[in-house]
Amino acid sequence: MPNAPASSGPTAHPAAPSTEASTAASAIHPAHLRGVNLGGWLVLEKWMTPSLFEGLEATDETTWCAELGPAAPARLRAHWDSFITREDFAWLAGVGINAVRIPVGHWLFGPPYPYHEKYGANAHPFATGGVEVLDRAFAWATEFGLRVVLDLHAAPGCQNGFDNGGIMGVVEWHTKDEYLEHSVSVLARLAERYGAQPMLYGIEFLNEPRWDVPTQLLKDFYLRAYDAVRAFCPAERVAVVFHDGFRSHREYLGFMQAPKYRNVVFDIHRYQCFSREDLDMDIHGHLHKAGVLWGQEVREIADELKLPAIMGEWSLGLNLQVVSLWAEGPYDHALTDMDDFRKDLSYRAYAAAQLLTCEQCLGWFFWSYRTETTPEWCFRDCVERGWLPSRF
Repeated sequence: MPNAPASSGPTAHPAAPSTEASTAASAIHPAHLRGVNLGGWLVLEKWMTPSLFEGLEATDETTWCAELGPAAPARLRAHWDSFITREDFAWLAGVGINAVRIPVGHWLFGPPYPYHEKYGANAHPFATGGVEVLDRAFAWATEFGLRVVLDLHAAPGCQNGFDNGGIMGVVEWHTKDEYLEHSVSVLARLAERYGAQPMLYGIEFLNEPRWDVPTQLLKDFYLRAYDAVRAFCPAERVAVVFHDGFRSHREYLGFMQAPKYRNVVFDIHRYQCFSREDLDMDIHGHLHKAGVLWGQEVREIADELKLPAIMGEWSLGLNLQVVSLWAEGPYDHALTDMDDFRKDLSYRAYAAAQLLTCEQCLGWFFWSYRTETTPEWCFRDCVERGWLPSRF
């Protein structure tokens, strides 16, 4: 595969921030991140926005673009313009949220990118223009004082087999050098384009690589990604973030330590709706796991790994059916037979237990700000229903 060097990034960059903006951003740099993911925006997930997939066989953004062909760009741009708006950034700032994590796909900058058979006859099926949407997001983040973590959520060849990785049912990212090289190139281009933005908090190398991707391969990729990002983003200004890859933090003991590696953050995602064991637990079991067991885990990470950690994804979701696109039933769960009053009590308690654990981390990001599906996964609904605090 021909290398796509970092210098091949677009020449049109967002306007450089003013001295006043830079000073203001420095003044509000948060010691603790309280954030929300903007999922389903620049990387489609069918369970989050099923209306976009009605009448289609597509299960993810790759097959959605391939199936729609020439009709994809207009439909996707309409989604970009309406799903997350300036008003949403204003609302988040208004309730005290100070950061957003923005998932992006490897196709963000347009072609060239490695071919995959799921693309079909079109070598470059993805709609272009997402980078301009991301530029706009940075302008809104600057206006409302929200820090930004950029997250490579979907890598070429897909790193986890989920729709959020770009191609459901495919886990090939780690099998081809061209996929790894392109991922590093995209991270470098993100760093080059946004490294001077005062609201950039960090860049996450890769979202949720699957548990059976070899740990050493992951580490090697993370080290390459670190160098690519640091070429444009000095450690004193921008963090780098790597995900645990669904394995114990103890597999990373001694990894990316100071003084050679600086401003490195460890990302964990925790849910309680994807295993039969979790689904069969009553609400008291969920509260114990979230408040006691997870709390113990984050303290062990801090003590043993010697890196700060964020809870990059969590939710109030206890019902597997909402993500049944790729999760098999049965779908009974802890709240199935409760009346509305007890359900509200349970959601508030579950939220509080998780927040008390998350607050022990460097920061946290709820998944996600908005969905078309159940409110347990929608931060705004959770706040407006009183399940989450009205002010952070």
